[in-house]
This record gives sequence, structure tokens and C-alpha cells, in this order.
Amino acid sequence: MAAMMNLSQQLRLGLKLTPQQVQYLKLLQLPTLALEQRIKMELEINPVLEPMEEMEQVLEQEEPATVAEAEDEAEAKTEDSYTLEDYLNDDLAGHKAPDTFRQNNEDEDGYESPVPSSVPLSERLLAQFRLSNTDETDTLIAEEIIGNIDSDGYLRRDLALVLQDLNLSFGLEIPLERAEVVLKQIHMLEPPGIAARSLQECLIAQLKGRACEMTLKQLGLKILEQQFDDFKAKRFDELARSLRVGTETLKKVFDVIQHLNPKPGDGEFSAQENYVTPDFIVARDNGDFIITLNDRNVPTLRINNAYRDLIAPKGKKVSAETKDFVKKKFEAAKWFIASIHQRRETLLKVMHAILDRQRQWFEEGENLKPMIYKDVAGVVGVDISTISRVVNSKYVQTEFGVYPLRYYFTSGLESDNGEDVSNQAVKQRVKDIISCEDSQNPLNDDKIAEMLQKEGIRIARRTVAKYREQLSLPIARMRKKI
Repeated sequence: MAAMMNLSQQLRLGLKLTPQQVQYLKLLQLPTLALEQRIKMELEINPVLEPMEEMEQVLEQEEPATVAEAEDEAEAKTEDSYTLEDYLNDDLAGHKAPDTFRQNNEDEDGYESPVPSSVPLSERLLAQFRLSNTDETDTLIAEEIIGNIDSDGYLRRDLALVLQDLNLSFGLEIPLERAEVVLKQIHMLEPPGIAARSLQECLIAQLKGRACEMTLKQLGLKILEQQFDDFKAKRFDELARSLRVGTETLKKVFDVIQHLNPKPGDGEFSAQENYVTPDFIVARDNGDFIITLNDRNVPTLRINNAYRDLIAPKGKKVSAETKDFVKKKFEAAKWFIASIHQRRETLLKVMHAILDRQRQWFEEGENLKPMIYKDVAGVVGVDISTISRVVNSKYVQTEFGVYPLRYYFTSGLESDNGEDVSNQAVKQRVKDIISCEDSQNPLNDDKIAEMLQKEGIRIARRTVAKYREQLSLPIARMRKKI
């Protein structure tokens, strides 16, 4: 029996992104430094693209070739945006989008003083160890241990595994006991406590080498070695009873311990390795704000005229294969330049929307208003996902410091007067309350919630606990002091 065929119609609504749109969205989420690398990579793979020299940019911006071009330039400067269509109609001349917010003294302010070179921590530790121990095997063990130290100064890898690698690499049979002795010697180097395997071991090593009153040192070592759990939990009564000392003596011992460094490897990053490059610069000028997109190191791109002539109707006679290759690269270059300009336009629009919504913060450095992606998306006229891409890994430099764009997006809590209060403002209030509390009777989350409710902020205890944890503040019992 023959199978029957059924024909039916289905209507579906779908959205497909073109390769050009995908490229634009990928460029949109890149921060400034990543964009520079992406442009350099595109210049390498696409011969049709070329960077415009700085002198050519100046001449092209300051000396229009014709009166008509001068009028067009003047008209462009009066507009707030430079659209994708504007660029495609600009004959791919390589102009940057007009920026009415660019300051004249950018080059003067852009100078960065050179950073002095410094000797890495690992080399300093090895130099100290060689001065105190001349045994070649011990030095070999020390090199292996120091090479496994984390950035905060701890040895988190099992010492037995470190020693196993060393023995296999050099064909040795060094016992674990000898490695333990070398590790103890490393603990006493500068900074003391380096290469410790735990916080307890780190503090004990530091206290042993610390110059202080012998009685306090002995009591401190007894606390760290025998009653570390009571010390962490701040069970003051239990410690005082066990040590048979009064409150004043216990307080002095705690002061000695609390002045030890829990992360001896911190601060070993140089300024070149640990800094943020802002994508926007917001400066105040006569009561108003100037927004600058920090793209001074991003080269201006244009089409190479030599390749343009190859595909021109009256251009040189070349093979069809060559012409097809150049045509594809020409289209790719055209859309890449257009995507760069559209990215710039979108970033400036989003930053303007953020500034307009959070103007009070940019004026005073506090009092953020509740704002979500949807609020900015409605103003700019784009999808919420586009705002998410713009905000991703972007920073803005203000007179109050450098902040990630995500900082300005906060949810709100309702107050008694009907106005929403930013959760950032509530977090700051929680921090202020805790900083002013009685250190001997710290406030628990319920008490803090009651105080905020009396101030007109409707908040639950669990929300206070969440904000306190986000601020890296311990619970009330752990904040108690002698």
C-alpha cells in the first residue's frame, strides 16, 4: 500500500543576524584595549584596510579640500551622532565619527610617567635563601617551593607533590622531612610567613620572628598553636580562662596578632600589571559634563586606494579571481569600518543616558538612583542585550575615581515616602551603621533592619544579611572586640 503524502503550510516568525550584525555585536562588547588588538588583527588579515597616519587625519580635519566639503563638515559637527548610513555615504574616506566632546589637550594629559623596574619576589626570596644556606640540595628544594607560591604568598600545593616533581626531574631521593626543614627556613625570609600552607602557619611564622614583649609573644603563640579555633571565633572568655590572664592582657595579645599580615605576598604586582584603562572619561566643565570616548590609541581606518582601483570599472586589468578576492576583502573592510563607527556612536549614546539618569552622583559622588538595563535601552532605542554588551567590561573615569559601568545599574528598595532608594545607597548605609556600632556589642542583622525601617527604608533581615556579605563584613559575633 503506497504511503500518502501530506502537504501543509506553516508560518514562522524568526530572527537571523547577518554576519555584519554579528561582527558589530562582537566589537560592541570589547573594551578599549581588546578593540585595539582586534583592529591590529584585522589589519593583518585584510590587505584592503590601512591605518590613516596622524598627520593625514589632522590635515583632513583642518583643511577641507573644497567649499562643499567644508560646509558638510560644519554641518556634521552640529549633529550629536554619526550614524551607520552617514558613514556608508561618506565614500569610505576613513573619517572618525565627529566628537564634539573631545578636549583639545588630550595629548598633553595622556602622558604616563615611566614605571621603575623591580626585582620579582621569587628572585628576592632565592637571594635571601642563598645567603643563609649554601647547601646545593637545599637551594634546589627552595627553588621548587618558591616556584609554587601563589600570588598572595601561600603554598597551596601539597609539599609532597612539590618534592615528587623535584625528585623525578633530577633523579633524586630527597626525604619529605628535609623539605619541611627548608620550608621552615623560607617562612622566616622577608616577608615573614611567605610560603605558608595555611593562615595559622603564616601567623605563627610571623609572630616567631616579630620583635615584641616576650610574654605577649609566648601567649600569642599559645593561642595560635593550641586554641586557633577559639581565636577565629573570638571566644574571649574561653581564651582568658585558658590562658589565665585578664582582659587587658588578652587585648594586648590580640593587638599583636592583628598587626600580622595574613597575605604576605600581596602588593607584589607592578603598576604595569595591575591597572584599568577607562573606556570613557567624564569631566566637569563650567557646570556641565564633557564625555570623551577614550580611543586615542585606536587607529583610524580607511580603504587602500591601490586595491580600490583594482575593482573600479576603469581600473587595471586583473584576473577575475584576483578581482573577486579584492571585492570580498573590500566588502569586509567596508563593514568592519562601519561597525567601528556604529560601536562608537552606541557607546556615546549609552554613556549620555547613564549620565543623564545619574547626574546627581556625577555631581556629588553619592546618591545613585535605581536604574536597570531596560531604562537605558528605552532612552537609547536599542535592545536590552545591546546595553548588556556595552556595559560588559567597560570603565568610566570620573572625578571621584574609576568605576565599572555596572556600578551605575542598581535595583531599588521602596521607601515610606514612595520613592525608590538604590541598593547601593542602602549598602553604604549598612556599612556606615556597622562602622559606628559599639565594638563590644555589635548589631545583628535584625537590629540593622529595624534601624533602616525607622529611617523609612523597607528592608528585610535577609536582605541586610545579603548586603553585609557583599560588603565582606562578618556577622555580629565575629565583629566583637575586647
